[in-house]
Amino acid sequence: MSTDKFSSEDIKFLKLTLKLAKKGTGFTAPNPMVGAVIVKNGKIIGQGYHKKYGGPHAEIEALNSTKKSVVGATMYVNLEPHGFQGVNTPPCTEAIIKAGIKKVVCCTLDPNHKVAGNGIKQLIAAGIKTEFGALTKEAEELNSAFFTFHQKQRPLVAIKFACSLDGKIATKIHESKWITNEAARQYARILRGEYQSILVGINTVLADDPHLGARNKNQKDPIRVIIDPNLKIPLQSQVLRDNNVLILTSTLSNKNKKKQLQKSGFKIVEFKNKFISVKQILTALHAQRIISVFIEGGSQTLGNFVDSKLVDKVYTFHAPIIIGGTESLSAIGGQGITKLKEALHIKEPQLKKFGDNFLIFGNVE
Repeated sequence: MSTDKFSSEDIKFLKLTLKLAKKGTGFTAPNPMVGAVIVKNGKIIGQGYHKKYGGPHAEIEALNSTKKSVVGATMYVNLEPHGFQGVNTPPCTEAIIKAGIKKVVCCTLDPNHKVAGNGIKQLIAAGIKTEFGALTKEAEELNSAFFTFHQKQRPLVAIKFACSLDGKIATKIHESKWITNEAARQYARILRGEYQSILVGINTVLADDPHLGARNKNQKDPIRVIIDPNLKIPLQSQVLRDNNVLILTSTLSNKNKKKQLQKSGFKIVEFKNKFISVKQILTALHAQRIISVFIEGGSQTLGNFVDSKLVDKVYTFHAPIIIGGTESLSAIGGQGITKLKEALHIKEPQLKKFGDNFLIFGNVE
C-alpha cells in the first residue's frame, strides 16, 4: 500500500467521488455513501454511486455505466472497496480485478472489521496498484455515521431543538407551535432525511403528536424510535401511520398493549427496567444495525443524552423571541453540569439563517 503524494488530477477525481457519494444521502444506511469514477488516458469513462441499501455498490455502478474497455484504467473511490460476500452484494474487489482495472485510488480504508484493509490487500495480491490517504478528513466526515458505528460500536448521535433566544422550547402552559418560522422548520425536516432514525420520548408524542417524517418525496423517512417504558402511545398517533417504527419499552409494560402493537407489525424492544438509559438505547439501536439517530426531544430526553456525553452533532434553531419564566420549558433538561469545563463544546460552529431565524450547528469535540 502506498500513501505517496497525489496529483492534482487524483484530487479532482476523488472530489468527484465524494460529490457522487453524497447523492445517496439517507438511502444507503447501514451501508456507507460511496462514489466511484473510472478514468482512462486522463478521461472519465465511467462513474456511479451507491444509490440505496441492497442495490449495487458504487464500483459496480461505475463499471456498468461504461461501454468502453476499462482494461488498464484507474478507479477512484472515496472508500476502500469491500472484499467479502455481503447480504445482497458480492465482493467489489472481484469485479474490479475481473474487469482489468490496473490502479485503485481511494480516500480512506473501511472501518468495518470485515474490510479494514482486506479489500486493498486483495487488490494488491491481484497485481493492482493501490493508493489511499487523500481527502481522508472529507471522506470520514461524509460517512461519519458509518465510521462511528464501526469504530465506537454505537450509532452517531445528533441532537436538535428549536428554541427562543433564552433557550425555551415551550411557554409555561406548554404552547410550542410554532417558535421558529416555516423556513427553519422545513430545513429541520430536510435534516431528518439525512439520518437513519429519529428518536423522541413518549411525552413528546403525547404532547405534540408529531409526524417525524422528512415530508419530502426526494428523501426517505427515518425509522421512528419512541422511548415508551409504559406503552402509553395512542394507537392513532401520527408516528404509527406505518410500520417504520421501533418502540423501546419495559418488560413491565402492558402486555395486551404490546401484543396489539406487535400484531399491527410494530417492532418492540424490551428492557427489564422502566428507566431506559442512553447506553441501553444506543446498544439496542446498534443491534438493529442503525448507524445514526436524530434526537428531537423532548427536554428530558435531550438532557439525558447531553448528560451522557454521547452526543456527536448539535443542531440548535433559534427564533428572535424571549419567553422567560421558570415554569416555561427549557430545551435541555436532565441533571446538567456542575463545572463549565464539563459542558459539551461545539467545535467550529457554523451559522445558517432563515430570515430572522438562525441555526447554529456543528460537531461536538
